[in-house]
Amino acid sequence: MSENIKLPRRAGSRPPTTTAMPHMQIRFTPDPEVKSELFRRVYSLPDVSNVPTLISVPGARALWLSEDLPLAHEELILVGREFAHIHPDGSLHVTLSPKRAKEAIEAEWAEYHPLAHQIGVEGMVLLYTPRDMQELDIIFQLVVDSYNFVTGRSIRPDEIVKSLQEAAG
Repeated sequence: MSENIKLPRRAGSRPPTTTAMPHMQIRFTPDPEVKSELFRRVYSLPDVSNVPTLISVPGARALWLSEDLPLAHEELILVGREFAHIHPDGSLHVTLSPKRAKEAIEAEWAEYHPLAHQIGVEGMVLLYTPRDMQELDIIFQLVVDSYNFVTGRSIRPDEIVKSLQEAAG
């Protein structure tokens, strides 16, 4: 799946979220295995480190791009090199291309961040916590889409997953 492929519709209704800051999903406890695999995948992206967030709630973790990595859209990073972060519940804030953000919202995988249109970052969204491994595949695709949009790279999520499987033996 790439940014050019249509996202499947997310099953069920949208989860409840806060309407004010901090913006996050509420009343959901993630499956520990799914959350662990989410962390394993996102922190396997090239030049991404797991560090405490500078802009989210306590316990959230930043997806921090290495300082020497050239960026295609530096203006989309609000603080330091934090291009996304994961909340303790497994939901994430990422910035997608405006087109991809709209697709993710229409397919009910995401919703706009309350500040997205106010600060001129049209693609800033909250990705809902994946409930199972199939949903994790979609959420990881969207994280990779964000990574590729911000960095200008063309990483494929299946390549990351394959390398993790090979490393696990």
